[in-house]
Amino acid sequence: MKELMIATKNAHKVEEFRAMLEPFGYRVLSLLDLEEDLEVEETGTTFAENALLKARGVYEAKHIACIADDSGLAVNCMGGAPGVYSARFMGRDTPYEEKNRYIIEQADQSDDRGCQFICAIAYVNEKGEEAVFEGIVEGEVAHQIIGEKGFGYDPIFYYPPFQTTLANVSEEQKNAVSHRARALAQFIEHLRKEG
Repeated sequence: MKELMIATKNAHKVEEFRAMLEPFGYRVLSLLDLEEDLEVEETGTTFAENALLKARGVYEAKHIACIADDSGLAVNCMGGAPGVYSARFMGRDTPYEEKNRYIIEQADQSDDRGCQFICAIAYVNEKGEEAVFEGIVEGEVAHQIIGEKGFGYDPIFYYPPFQTTLANVSEEQKNAVSHRARALAQFIEHLRKEG
């Protein structure tokens, strides 16, 4: 079984990645499995730049095949914010419920409720070769917080084909259409070609 390091400490992300990659014969490790604290500063201005910074940082420290993702919510009426600052938006310690309410308020004052979840996955293989894959899912800012599942901005991301938010459907349903799933599908296709 091949090992693949995911450059994250986010337990929710690790679960999603494991569910999608283990069927392909990968043992998925994360920064949570390391004894030392490995922190890479996200100084990029795009999701792809940040993902590459993280994947390179972990690869250089551990010399193991590594993927890193940078993902977030881009809201049309907020000029694409919170964007690459999604996790740090309104401060890292601000609860997502508060962030979500603020975004709903902004959307309520606009004619455009459109938003996108964007995910860039950077991959550095065991030889140090790099590739980036991007997935986008289109939606709308919901009129209220709906759903107990998911995390982050899922409770306000209304996905029209489901007629509800991504926090109001099963993990399997969400993973089938999510921005991360779309980027991962491209990554898995790349792995197949790489052999």
